[in-house]
Amino acid sequence: MDRSRITIFDTTLRDGEQSPGCSMNPMEKLRMARQLDRLGVDVIEAGFPISSEGDFESVRMIAQEIRRPKIAGLARANAKDIERAWHALEHAARPRIHVFLATSDIHLKYKLRMTREQCIAQAFEQVRFARSLCPDVEFSPEDATRSDLEFLCAVCEAVVEAGATTLNLPDTVGFTVPSDIARMFTAVRNRINRDDIVLSCHCHNDLGLAVANSLAAVEAGARQIECTINGIGERAGNASLEEVTMAIKVRADVFPVETAIHSEHLYPASAMLQEITGADVQANKAIVGRNAFAHEAGIHQDGMLKNPLTYEIMTPRSVGVPDSKLVLGKHSGRSALNHRCEELGYRFTRRDLDNVYRRFVDVADQVKVVEDSHLLRIIREEIARGCMPDMIEPTRAGVASANAAAS
Repeated sequence: MDRSRITIFDTTLRDGEQSPGCSMNPMEKLRMARQLDRLGVDVIEAGFPISSEGDFESVRMIAQEIRRPKIAGLARANAKDIERAWHALEHAARPRIHVFLATSDIHLKYKLRMTREQCIAQAFEQVRFARSLCPDVEFSPEDATRSDLEFLCAVCEAVVEAGATTLNLPDTVGFTVPSDIARMFTAVRNRINRDDIVLSCHCHNDLGLAVANSLAAVEAGARQIECTINGIGERAGNASLEEVTMAIKVRADVFPVETAIHSEHLYPASAMLQEITGADVQANKAIVGRNAFAHEAGIHQDGMLKNPLTYEIMTPRSVGVPDSKLVLGKHSGRSALNHRCEELGYRFTRRDLDNVYRRFVDVADQVKVVEDSHLLRIIREEIARGCMPDMIEPTRAGVASANAAAS
């Protein structure tokens, strides 16, 4: 196993779809799976086949068409679920059955009404059954981060003996913190002590720590990250695929690992998911949010115009965003205003720019964001008052914006 290679397991179509209001029909799932394939994810968890006919059909369709990545189907630790998952996956080029069973005392007592001994026995038996059908079996001890660590290690030993090839240790309820998850992964890694077993993390974001916890797991030996586009998923969502992959890419000095993600497809994947589900991301969402590469503060805008590296740690185009955006508002300075005027085809003397700037600030106090239509009206009025700017060739973007403003 390549210790420097991180497997990206995307569960947008399974855990992500469980986000309220984000359900997808089979054709929508197939569209999204094609985009995930272009993005370069290693594993697509296509659904939970026994949960509905639609989910079964989604997994079956994706398994038949998408051939490069592994295609996974989720199953509870019982024969009926596992058989249903296999029937959906059997025509996949690289199928994976993902079996789960809760291991925390609170789940065993109140949800499963099962003893620890029964849990180990069932996990062993059902993983062995799944392995008899499929050579690639992942096991998840649900609620791992609230499980007794010694018992968790015992369950992991049992399922590895039964044939599990990937051990996923999920923070099902988003309870853990980075130091805790690192301790858990270190303990399990030391107990299993096998290079051919992949350790995986699956972190929820209830405390806003899903990405941080995933990265801590990687530092402690995890070599698979389970995540979703835009971080969608149950409750507060899952670790965001775009955030974990770009953190690894941008901070290669800290994380001596790599992924196979083609980062220029991140923004298109985000946009497609928003279009399919109708669930917009917040404006300040890292990597793909509307404001991720937008700058309004004058100091920032001045730095950006001199060298984008002053305020951007990655280029917009590296994640598929067309370009940075200098937002003209009350915090903007003369540098950004002058830059936009020149894009529109007007170059002012310092004195005339001061006059335009004073008018601009008055408008910005009223409208929050000064659009090109506002700016062109100011310029026309200043010209009517005797201002004589140099007329220069506007940029292509300036022409398009001016035309849109005029219409």
